[in-house]
Amino acid sequence: MPENEATFLPSAFAALNVNAKPFVPNVNAPVFVPSFLQTSAVEIPASDGRSAPDSRLEVTPVENGATEADMTTEEETWEQKEEQKEEPGGGGGGGGKEDEEMMEEEEEEMPMPKVAPAPPDAPKKEHVNVVFIGHVDAGKSTIGGQIMYLTGMVDKRTLEKYEREAKEKNRETWYLSWALDTNQEERDKGKTVEVGRAYFETEKKHFTILDAPGHKSFVPNMIGGASQADLAVLVISARKGEFETGFEKGGQTREHAMLAKTAGVKHLIVLVNKMDDPTVNWSLERYEECKEKLVPFLKKVGFNPKKDIHFMPCSGLTGANLKDPVPECPWYTGLPFIAHLDSLPNFTRSSDGPVRLPIVDKYKDMGTVILGKLESGCISKAQQLVMMPNRHTVEVLSLLSDDVETDDAGPGENLKLRLKGIEEEEILPGFILCSPDNLCHSGRTFDAQIVIIEHKSIICPGYNAVLHIHTCIEEVQITALICLVDKKTGEKSKTRPRFVKQDQVCIARLRAAGVICLETFKDFPQMGRFTLRDEGKTIAIGKVLKLVPEKD
Repeated sequence: MPENEATFLPSAFAALNVNAKPFVPNVNAPVFVPSFLQTSAVEIPASDGRSAPDSRLEVTPVENGATEADMTTEEETWEQKEEQKEEPGGGGGGGGKEDEEMMEEEEEEMPMPKVAPAPPDAPKKEHVNVVFIGHVDAGKSTIGGQIMYLTGMVDKRTLEKYEREAKEKNRETWYLSWALDTNQEERDKGKTVEVGRAYFETEKKHFTILDAPGHKSFVPNMIGGASQADLAVLVISARKGEFETGFEKGGQTREHAMLAKTAGVKHLIVLVNKMDDPTVNWSLERYEECKEKLVPFLKKVGFNPKKDIHFMPCSGLTGANLKDPVPECPWYTGLPFIAHLDSLPNFTRSSDGPVRLPIVDKYKDMGTVILGKLESGCISKAQQLVMMPNRHTVEVLSLLSDDVETDDAGPGENLKLRLKGIEEEEILPGFILCSPDNLCHSGRTFDAQIVIIEHKSIICPGYNAVLHIHTCIEEVQITALICLVDKKTGEKSKTRPRFVKQDQVCIARLRAAGVICLETFKDFPQMGRFTLRDEGKTIAIGKVLKLVPEKD
C-alpha cells in the first residue's frame, strides 16, 4: 500500500499549475438566484420598494390652502422646538423621494464621528424604543409576539406550548400575545394591563417593544410606556365594527394617538391589522376608509401626515406583511413592517448632555433596583448620581441595558440600575436621576401652555386634575388662567380669561400637590410635556413654559 501512494503523490503534484494566477473574487458579479426563486425575485424590485407608498400617502389628504396654513401655524407654535430641530437634517419634506433617501443616508452617517474614538462601542446598534398603542383588542400584543417570533426572539417550541395552553382555554387566536402578556390575569382575560417589554434586533438597530395596554382603565400605565418611546405604532383593526368603536369618542385609538404625541413620540406608524379577516379580505377600499378617517384626526393632534405618519396593512395572526411582503395584497408596494423600521433615519440624541433618567419602576433585589429610559447623558458603573427631588446621593453598582449587563450606557437605552445609598421605599416613579453638577429643576408651581382637548363644561381656576409628566403622576390644581392663545396667529389675549373651554389654548399657572421634577419645554422637551387627565379621560395636553420659584 505505501509504495502505491509514494508513486501516486509526485504525479499528483506534477499536475498542479504552480504559476496559476492568484484567485481574485469578482465583487461585481450578479447575485446568485436559484431558478425556482427567479420569478418572485423579479417581481419585488419592480414595485420599487420606496416610491410607491409615499405617492399613495400624499394623494389621500387633499390639502387646500386653508387647512395647510392652519396646520403649519399651529404646529409651529406648539412644537416650534421640534420643527427647528428637524430642519437642519434637510427634512424639508417636499423634496421628493430621492431627497429623502439622501437624507436618510446622510443622517445615518452623521452621528458616526462621535462614536469613532471609542472602538469597543462600535458594534453597538442604535437603540429604538417602539410603543404599540391602540384600542383594546386591536391586536397589539399579537403583533408584538409575532415580531418576536419572526426575528427569532421566541423559539417555535415556546410558541407551540402557548398554542396548546391557549387551545385548552378555547383562546387559540391569542397564543401569540402570550409572548408579551406574561401574567395569569392578562392571559385569562386577553387584556394587557402592565406595559409588556421585549427586545428584537434588525440589521442596523436594536428595538425594545413596549406593549401598552389598550383598555381605558389602564391608560395611566400606557402613558408611562409611551413616555419611554421614540416611535409609536398605532394598531387599528380593519374588521368591520372594530375600527369604528376604537375611533368613536370613547374609543382608545384617538386618545392613545394624542397621548403618544404629548409623550414626545415623533414618528407614528399606523398598522391596519386584521386585514386577513373574512369581512376585510385585504380590501383596498376598507384600508383607504380607515386611513381617511384617521388622517384628519392625527393632523389635529399635531402629526404631520407627510412626514411623521406611515400607513401599512398587515395581519398579526398570520404574520403577513410584518417581515415579508404578501401576495394577497398586490396594491401595497412599500416595505414590510420590520424592514421599514430598519430603514428609518437615526434619532438624534445628546450624549454629552446632563444625565437625566426618569424612573418608571423600582423594586428590591439584592439592593435597590430602578428601571427607566436614559433621556440624555451617559451613565457608567460606579458613577455618583443624585436622585431628585429629594437630593439623595447614590452610586451605580451595576447597569443592565435591556437585561444585558454593561459598563456604560448612552441616551435612549432602557436601563435597570442597581443603586447604593438609597432605600427602595425612598424612591417613587417620577423621580429623576441627575448628574450632581447639573441637577434637574423641581418645584410645585409652574406656568404652562395647555390645549383643552376634550372637556364638556368650562374649566376655571381652582380646577383639579391629574398631571402626567414624563413618568411622574401628580395631583395638580389650575390656580390661575393667565391668557388665551389664538390658535391661528399665536397672539396672546390682553385680558385674563375667566374660563377656558374645549379646543382653546391658554397659558395657565398650575400648582402640584407635592414637589415634582420638571424642566421647561424649551430646555428639555422630553421632561417639559405633560397631559392632564380627569375622571379617566385625557382633558388637555401642554408644555411647561416657566418654573415659578416658591414664595416662602
